[in-house]
Amino acid sequence: MVQAADMSGKAALVTGAASGLGRATALALAQAGADLCIADVNASGLEETASAIRALSRKALIHAADLSVAENCAPAVQAAIATFGRLDALCNVAGLIMFTNTPEMKIADWNKTIAVNLSAPFHLCQAAIPHLLEQNGAIVNVSSTAAYVGEAYAAAYCASKAGLLQMTKAMAMEYVKKPIRINAVAPGGMMTNIAANLKMPEGVDYELIKRFSGMRGLVEVEDVANMVAYLASPAGRGFHGSCVTMDAGITAG
Repeated sequence: MVQAADMSGKAALVTGAASGLGRATALALAQAGADLCIADVNASGLEETASAIRALSRKALIHAADLSVAENCAPAVQAAIATFGRLDALCNVAGLIMFTNTPEMKIADWNKTIAVNLSAPFHLCQAAIPHLLEQNGAIVNVSSTAAYVGEAYAAAYCASKAGLLQMTKAMAMEYVKKPIRINAVAPGGMMTNIAANLKMPEGVDYELIKRFSGMRGLVEVEDVANMVAYLASPAGRGFHGSCVTMDAGITAG
C-alpha cells in the first residue's frame, strides 16, 4: 500500500474533509504525523473528522466555510498559518457532480459546479503557494477520470475536472524552478457520500452511463486517499506536474 512519508512537524490543509475522500485523506496525513486544517461547508461532518484526527494524537483545526465563494478561500489558508505557523501541503479534495440533461442544466448549477471543482482550488492555491514555497511543500488536486473521458449528463463536471487537470500542469510549469510540487490524482468511481446521493435525470439512458463504469468495479476510497497523502508528502518528491489515474482501467482503452 502506498503510504505518505513522515509528516511529523508538518501541517496540511484538506478541503472536503467532512466525509468521503476528504476525510480519508485527512486521516491518512494524520497517520503520517501531520497536523490538519480541515475545511468543508458541513460543520458537523468536520467535527467527526476532527475527533478521528485527534484520536491519532494529531491536532485538528476546523474551518467551516463554503469554498465555492471565492472570498472564503484565502481565510482557510490564513487560519492554518495562524494556528500552525506553517503550511506544508494543500489537498484540494472537495468536489461536486450533478448529472443533468445539458439543455436543462440551470445556470446556478453550472456555476456552482465550476466554483467548487475549479475556482475554489485556484483561489486556495493562490493563497497557499507563498507559504508552501517556504516549506518546499506540495499541492495535490483531485481531478477525475472525467478529465479524460466524456461522461454523458456530466458536461459541467467533465469541464471542471479537465480544467483542474490543466490548471495543475500550468502551475507546475510556472513553478518548475521553485521548491514546490504540484500534482493531481484522477480517481474513477468511489463509494462516497457523493456517489450514494447521486440523482439521474429523467429519461436517462443507462447504456451511456455504463460506458464509463469500470469492469473491475469501484475504486477504494482509502487507496485514493493514500495516494493523495503520498503525493503531498516528501515521499512524492519525484512527482511534479503529474496526474496519477486510479480508475481500475477505465481510461486504459
